[in-house]
Amino acid sequence: MRVGFVPVVDGSHGGIYQYSATMLSTLREWQRDGCRHEFVIFADEAGEAKASSALRDDGWDVKPLKRPTPRRRAINGLRQFVGEGPHRDAWRSLRSMMPRPTPWQPGRDVDAVQSRPQLNQWLTSCGIDVMMYPVPTPLSFEAGVPYIMAIHDLQHRLQPEFPEVSANGEWEAREYRFRNGARSATLLLADSEVGKQDILESYGGCGVTSDKVKVLPYLPACYLGADVPGSERQRIRAAHRLPERYIFYPAQFWPHKNHRRIVEALGVLKQDRGLEVPVVFCGSHSEELRERTFTEVMTVASRLDVARQIHYVGYIPDDDMSGIYAEAVALVMPTFFGPTNIPVLEAWAFGCPVLTSDIRGIREQVQDGGVLVDPRSVNAIADGIFRIWTDAALASTLAERGMRRLATYTPADFRRRLVDIVEEASNRIPRSHA
Repeated sequence: MRVGFVPVVDGSHGGIYQYSATMLSTLREWQRDGCRHEFVIFADEAGEAKASSALRDDGWDVKPLKRPTPRRRAINGLRQFVGEGPHRDAWRSLRSMMPRPTPWQPGRDVDAVQSRPQLNQWLTSCGIDVMMYPVPTPLSFEAGVPYIMAIHDLQHRLQPEFPEVSANGEWEAREYRFRNGARSATLLLADSEVGKQDILESYGGCGVTSDKVKVLPYLPACYLGADVPGSERQRIRAAHRLPERYIFYPAQFWPHKNHRRIVEALGVLKQDRGLEVPVVFCGSHSEELRERTFTEVMTVASRLDVARQIHYVGYIPDDDMSGIYAEAVALVMPTFFGPTNIPVLEAWAFGCPVLTSDIRGIREQVQDGGVLVDPRSVNAIADGIFRIWTDAALASTLAERGMRRLATYTPADFRRRLVDIVEEASNRIPRSHA
């Protein structure tokens, strides 16, 4: 069987990039060990160059996500011809001014599926029997090729009050992807039993049955190193100008990530307890809503006189993330979204104590491996930070419990589940594709 996989290759996509990278690494190991299936990597235009250079070197068969047209071949040839430099910047600027299709048209019926016969023909001509999508995408059901698709959360249904999942047509766009993706999938992937329950409750009426939803829990990002030498820690500290002690939160500035309440908690600690706790934030805010959220967070920090405690380091390269976790006093992640989250696992991998949200899904993920707080309560967040920051024994206990929790689900477990999922999909697809 030939399996197509569409990886997320842009690190700025956070958790889905990490999840995609882990799946890709696991499939590669399976392929090297004599897997009976063949894997083909498909990359969209944005990721094609990166995918081609990195993945072809590793022995993958990499193809564009759509059949190259004469126009596309000409553009690619011109891209190679112009090379890098100021003229390349002008080329990029020109391309950015070209009209692009609107992602979602207001008033469009979410059940009116757009067919993509050309994509179907292209995937079929590549001999693909089943596709794998590590993130919900309309390509899955629009292409008309059997597929496995991950659904990481259904927050547009569970918490539509957050604009990032509902405003300006986002709710409808997500529902188009998720509902039709769930309805037509060969198999669906959930991060947890809670995530599976959410899928069944949301889309059971669309024909999604329990046996169709497979639980594939997350792992820490596969590119993180287990041990970080002292020299590497010093390099990372110097490169990012990290304070001597700090709490850490790797998250883009979406409202649901709850940065504001962390800053307000720092204000409570400074005013009520005379304690100044530095925090390291990283992640993108290069979009209107995220930029607005970032500005609001920094404005609150200035008003509460804790701006000097905020260390925003922007996008962190993969190679530096291990050292930042290893040096942190704690991961502080009072997010409103789950069901489960990868940074919790990453923190555990480095013996970094965890403070996170006492909400459904996360509660089951963390159990006794962290301090759980009400994400809506600034005082609860402040109290949790104070406990970990000032109580070395508690921090040590949390680190030990976290590492024990992490050890209950290993990369070998992830591989066994993923192999079983691919094999089951192989047995489920129509004979004409097998």
